[in-house]
Amino acid sequence: MRAAVYYGNQDVRVASVPEPREPGPQEVLLRVRRASLCGTDVSEYLHGPLMIPLHDPHPVTGHRGPTILGHEFVGEVVACGPEVGFREGQRVVCGAGVWCGACPWCRAGRTNLCARYYTLGLHAHGGLAEFVCVPARTCVEVPETCSDEAAAIAQPTAVAVHALRRSGWAPGMSLVVIGTGGIGSLLVGVARAWGGEAIVAVDVDPHRLELAERVGASRRLQAGRDDVRGAVLRATRGEGAEVVVDSSGAEEVLEQATGLVRQGGTILQVGLPHRSPRVPVREMVLQEICWITAVAHVCDQDLPEAIRILASTDLANRVVDRVIPLGEVVPRGLLALVHREAAGKVVVDPSG
Repeated sequence: MRAAVYYGNQDVRVASVPEPREPGPQEVLLRVRRASLCGTDVSEYLHGPLMIPLHDPHPVTGHRGPTILGHEFVGEVVACGPEVGFREGQRVVCGAGVWCGACPWCRAGRTNLCARYYTLGLHAHGGLAEFVCVPARTCVEVPETCSDEAAAIAQPTAVAVHALRRSGWAPGMSLVVIGTGGIGSLLVGVARAWGGEAIVAVDVDPHRLELAERVGASRRLQAGRDDVRGAVLRATRGEGAEVVVDSSGAEEVLEQATGLVRQGGTILQVGLPHRSPRVPVREMVLQEICWITAVAHVCDQDLPEAIRILASTDLANRVVDRVIPLGEVVPRGLLALVHREAAGKVVVDPSG
């Protein structure tokens, strides 16, 4: 079969590789219908290997060496192992994050913090291929009302769902999202799908701001050009927003967020800074600001809701920039994202 294989820094090749083995107990073999690219894929391509175990075995999976990318994908079940509730021909989306089910975090329902957590497409072969074998527990059935292109972005949408749930945001509350790239734009889209109205998008890139407005932001502000703090304060009667999200990871944004959030409000940290930012502890304490973080998603809780949103709204049509064949995953996929030529998600058709 053909697959997009990571061989090293700026070295991703569409290559012929062996098909996956037959599914074991509690596994399903999928024919991948669509996959999508993520900012993590771009980071691995440009700066990696960062998470991909190219040289040393992964401590959980034991995988080492060239790796099939792809942790956002939808497929059709072609074979099931024993003890699996799916049937051949069903469309399912995979959450890609695999948990053990036995550690304290799994028993508490926080499977994204599993002690033996790993991600398909990073720590083991993923779904940027014609076929992939995955644990059945990571999969959710896709309804007929949800297109393949929409289902392909269910995993990152689930990340946005999880993040908003962690923040305590609810319809009727004001929301500021700083950094409206892949996850940031989906945060805006999920908030809009849940009935949010006062959603302010902040970014330095006008194209990303256009995307944020397209998926539901009520106002867009360009950092470095607009008076972001003044605009947010005016829009919130001088109080500041109830929830401010940093999905950019830029070092200075945490301090900026502290000036945008209301007293007693919440800052949600989703973006990962390359270096630890200055934490304005004094200001946070005196204003009793909550600083909450979110990572990945809880498959059982967040992936079904992501599918529900994508099946019942046009969010995917607004977010997906292009659908490309597998053979063009580097020039029209990864490089397009590197050079910011894609104004949204890039979806890949593995059959092309």
